[in-house]
Amino acid sequence: MTAPTGTWRVHAIKYADRNARTRADSFIFDDNHDAPHAMDYYMWLLRDGDRVILVDTGYDSEEATLRGRPIRLDPREALEPFGLKPDEINQIIVTHLHYDHAGGLALFPNAHLHLQTAEMAFATGPCMCHDTIRAPFTAVHICEAVTRLYRGKLTFHDGDSQVADGVSVHCIGGHSRGLQAVRVRTQVGWMVLASDAAHFYENFQARKPFPIVVDLQDMMNGFGRLHSLASRPDLIIPGHDPLVRDIFPQELARHICRLDLGPKRELSR
Repeated sequence: MTAPTGTWRVHAIKYADRNARTRADSFIFDDNHDAPHAMDYYMWLLRDGDRVILVDTGYDSEEATLRGRPIRLDPREALEPFGLKPDEINQIIVTHLHYDHAGGLALFPNAHLHLQTAEMAFATGPCMCHDTIRAPFTAVHICEAVTRLYRGKLTFHDGDSQVADGVSVHCIGGHSRGLQAVRVRTQVGWMVLASDAAHFYENFQARKPFPIVVDLQDMMNGFGRLHSLASRPDLIIPGHDPLVRDIFPQELARHICRLDLGPKRELSR
């Protein structure tokens, strides 16, 4: 049976990883702080018939060299199994403007961006005078978003907003001032792409905050918000957890998982 319009296929696309990390890099409060704790880097692709929405863009080889954080796949190459070329991507939801989520904006020159007003104000405002707060941002990425605005190819969203039938964005904040999660209608229910509102399952399951945080209260409140937006907890997809590749089926290529069919097994806690 064909799914009705507004029911989306959702894929997680891994383009990079960082394995030389510990739990202290992932959780503010953790008794086992020196234990290894790997991180994956994802983009997400939404498809409904001929409609395509890319959620975040990853970052390119130039940014990888600048930060000393190599990528496995150029974001354009990562999309090749879908038969998509960069200039065919015409809609991008930018969850926030950190380098690993907006570092590939220039790779998709025809895309119209969807961004929270609060995130643009944050990334171009006085908070960026602080080195620590500015560290996850790269100026050229912010300039690309501003350029897209002046080309008439950026829509601002304030809080909760619909992007397409079956796709909405919801401002969570916490990790970055205008961080937005993406709610997507799928054949198994409402799925929530948490992005960095929850880097790992453990962040929202155990209410353990991530160390890079602008507003801790917003981050903690955001864990509950993710639950309220999803049809069930196993449809909350964290932004960086390698477990996503273990519990969702691989499709098209080794770096791609299909999410909209639901998990293939229950997540062990």
